[in-house]
Amino acid sequence: MEARHYKKLENGSVQCLLCPHLCLIAPGKKGLCRVRRNSSGMLEAMSYGQAVSLAMDPIEKKPLYHFYPGRRILSTGPNGCNLACSFCQNWEISQQDFPTEAVEPGQLVELAVKKGSIGIAFTYTEPLIWFEYLMDVCPLARQAGLKTVLVTNGTISQEPLKELLPHIDAMNIDLKSMDEGFYRKICRGDLKTVLKTIELSRRSCHIELTNLVIPGLNDSPRDMEALVDWVYRLDPLIPLHISRYFPRYKIDTRATPESTLKKYYNLARAKLKYVYVGNIQLEGTEDTYCPGCGQALIKRSGYRISLEGLNNQDCKKCGRRADIIGLEDRGYSHH
Repeated sequence: MEARHYKKLENGSVQCLLCPHLCLIAPGKKGLCRVRRNSSGMLEAMSYGQAVSLAMDPIEKKPLYHFYPGRRILSTGPNGCNLACSFCQNWEISQQDFPTEAVEPGQLVELAVKKGSIGIAFTYTEPLIWFEYLMDVCPLARQAGLKTVLVTNGTISQEPLKELLPHIDAMNIDLKSMDEGFYRKICRGDLKTVLKTIELSRRSCHIELTNLVIPGLNDSPRDMEALVDWVYRLDPLIPLHISRYFPRYKIDTRATPESTLKKYYNLARAKLKYVYVGNIQLEGTEDTYCPGCGQALIKRSGYRISLEGLNNQDCKKCGRRADIIGLEDRGYSHH
């Protein structure tokens, strides 16, 4: 499958234009993401339709807390990634080749419909490097009445992003740090690109953000304040998921202490309306509270949810409309 967004150069080399790395790829070589290869002067999307996993997951696992709560979604993803984070929590599939299964776009959509899934989530590694596959699957999914979800690091050039966004319903975007040096040194990435992705995407679809808190790397009060302030200026209603890190891949720093997560949660809640702590159960930090009156709208315990504070789409106590998509879709029972 020929890749989109590249240009042919003299001497048989190509330049990939999908993400800001703009890899110059000699014949027979691959780009940083390891799934785009120069085959005799043509850029080949090697991983097209090659899935590392197919599973029905709770939507809350993405994590998306404000998008069709309580529903399940067919989740899949490719090998590879266009970042190289030394703390990668999924490095077995993102940084090395894992066995895959070929799934045609129509097949994937059929499977989602058959399983009673609310849609298709592209997740686990970095779905943006699966660009050609996304562009083929997502319109088919929409035609079949399915929702499309991306769980992504947000590292993509603006032109392909603008091409993709009309086909996407929701995204969880990793905002790893507000420090450009952190992105360059620890992730081989680029902060400005991610911020631009967040800004463009929120105008087009539902977004939530995740920040993985790594002791000694991005957990100083200054780091946290900078991130919270940036999200606040963009939109204080954007849900922020503060996620606990565990030692993985090349970093063996201890897991994020509970006290750090609590401190960050309180700091973020002072400005943002929806803050959650993930990868650890801390009482109350998974629940959704009404910004109008403070009533608990949705209580969560792991992936079990209770919509006890809601009257259809509104807060039972003050009547404020909840900032949650899919509540009118009552095809599931309350737990």
